Amino acid sequence: MCRSGTGGEAGPAAGLETTGMLEQEMATEGLHENETLASLKSEAESLKGKLEEERAKLHDVELHQVAERVEALGQFVMKTRRTLKGHGNKVLCMDWCKDKRRIVSSSQDGKVIVWDSFTTNKEHAVTMPCTWVMACAYAPSGCAIACGGLDNKCSVYPLTFEKNENMAAKKKSVAMHTNYLSACSFTNSDMQILTASGDGTCALWDVESGQLLQSFHGHGADVLCLDLAPSETGNTFVSGGCDKKAMVWDMRSGQCVQSFETHDSDINSVRYYPSGDAFASGSDDATCRLYDLRADREVAIYSKESIIFGASSVDFSLSGRLLFAGYNDYTINVWDVLKGSRVSILFGHENRVSTLRVSPDGTAFCSGSWDHTLRIWA
Repeated sequence: MCRSGTGGEAGPAAGLETTGMLEQEMATEGLHENETLASLKSEAESLKGKLEEERAKLHDVELHQVAERVEALGQFVMKTRRTLKGHGNKVLCMDWCKDKRRIVSSSQDGKVIVWDSFTTNKEHAVTMPCTWVMACAYAPSGCAIACGGLDNKCSVYPLTFEKNENMAAKKKSVAMHTNYLSACSFTNSDMQILTASGDGTCALWDVESGQLLQSFHGHGADVLCLDLAPSETGNTFVSGGCDKKAMVWDMRSGQCVQSFETHDSDINSVRYYPSGDAFASGSDDATCRLYDLRADREVAIYSKESIIFGASSVDFSLSGRLLFAGYNDYTINVWDVLKGSRVSILFGHENRVSTLRVSPDGTAFCSGSWDHTLRIWA
């Protein structure tokens, strides 16, 4: 009995060995003589090192040194002007309408709400088939919203002002990923939508047909955020993820054109500088960073020893001089982009700040939090 047991064990073990050998064979197929995966890995690492060296040669001066002669910012006062209450759980995402007045927000309670930010009234509400609605976006025309989350889908809802509209009946499923939807954004028209997902990819979809137009592969883990380049002609976007990388993509070719890997943890938020020549990122490593696309390198780090919690969301003021950053310690820090110094801390939320967006006219910004509320600051 004992012997037959050991004999039985040898079977699967031998099988595993064979599988392992087969895998190695497949992996090394197409390799030239004297090449192993290990040697190729080390070659890739040394090339990476050389690239960093070349980048460092061009690194002649720090941004805050260049900005020394720039006048310091004066007294800075911002307060909560409105509080939007209505979600039954954590607010996870929000977006402004181009009309500078309406806001869409999504929550862990499965609800997506459209608000009038002037009156704090709710204009529309949709209950999604899943909780954790992690992404929502307003269409450029203001006539539709997109949202999604743990359902792995991105759904578009047209907005009408009929008395008893049934929004769920008009829902259109546009995007399908193989893992949760982490972010979505319409391109410059209502006809195309860009999505990021926990499956490690970003994708561009046609809203009308639901057809996949382009997919973007390159992240080594969940993609958590994306932002479209601000120019009308700009065909690029930036994404950030759990692989600590921020990647800039060409929407037409699907290729990654630039990649930055200086954060020490997940990148939760990326946002283009208003000119489109740079972008900022916020990370779980408790720092925000500024990357200059023309210089192809990181040019500033926004951090303090006293800040030990991750940054969940970042956005620029309209001029680009201020960077607003929401943190997991319930605060919003306001940074002077040029000088690298903190100009203000905003208190008010009673749980972590999860999302933050400056209004299209730059007169205010809205933050959403795990305390179930949104606040409008000005």
